[in-house]
Amino acid sequence: MFQPTDDVLDVTLLVLPDASLMSLAATLDPLRAANRISGRLCYRHKVVSLDGRDPTTSCGLTIRVDGRLEPTMRCDLFVVVAAFNVFEHATPALMQAVNLATRHAAFVGGIEAGPWILALAGLLDGRAATTHWEDLEAYAVRFPAVHTKADRWVFDGRFVTTGGAAPALDFLLSLIQARQGRKLSLAVASLYVYDGMRTGSQRQHAVSLGRLAWQEPRLAAAIKMMEAHIEAPLTIATIARRIGTSRRTLETLFGKRAGASPAGFYMSLRLDAARRLIVDSDLSVADAAVRSGFSSSAALSRSFKRRFGHSPRAARRASL
Repeated sequence: MFQPTDDVLDVTLLVLPDASLMSLAATLDPLRAANRISGRLCYRHKVVSLDGRDPTTSCGLTIRVDGRLEPTMRCDLFVVVAAFNVFEHATPALMQAVNLATRHAAFVGGIEAGPWILALAGLLDGRAATTHWEDLEAYAVRFPAVHTKADRWVFDGRFVTTGGAAPALDFLLSLIQARQGRKLSLAVASLYVYDGMRTGSQRQHAVSLGRLAWQEPRLAAAIKMMEAHIEAPLTIATIARRIGTSRRTLETLFGKRAGASPAGFYMSLRLDAARRLIVDSDLSVADAAVRSGFSSSAALSRSFKRRFGHSPRAARRASL
């Protein structure tokens, strides 16, 4: 798939109800743009649903599809686009259709929560994969046979998986660059005024650093370090030393740019990670505490209640 060629790539996009409109657009529109800018057909694409009915996205907008999924119809790239309520939509009929469509596709993709569908279908066992950063911990727990990575997008064998909208766009731009060349890829990116194209191996971040990465690289480096050490938290002094500044300077940077102390910001990251584990996985509160860097379930519960106003168990009950 990632080879220079003049061949047309046939792409089938299966859109599930509650999919993200942005993730769908980030996957679909670069194909259209590549055709338009190049002046020839590089990508032939169609958007389908399982039953041919128009799915409603997570923002409430209904997408008009080209028809129902024909799983025995061959295509070059079969992509599942999903976001919310995956388990509700992962019916036996969907799983059977996805498995069949995968056998008739040269390559298979999962966008945002699409990797959940592929993993539930047993298609990613023994492979590396990623998903939206919010769900990485839960994904790794649910699918121990999958090598879960925090990368923006992952290509393993004939399977490609991505995070949300921006990583999906990164993947499509990389695909266009590999097949039609860097000039066309840059031209497509320019249509969206997108100058931040990243490689697949770059990590997804819970905090969107955006302009902060070049406006204040020391702060961005500190945040990245915190994200990478959730389970075994570093001291603020250690973080300051590793980025080459003093603790006082780091505290000033966080207060000015993030509106919080470094310790408070770090605690929020850990509590957000704990909440995702509590709500999105079957881990016990004690295990969630360990994975988010707390010494015990009691320590997690105290901090959790101060932050969210209720206990971890209450959060789990509310999510059921």
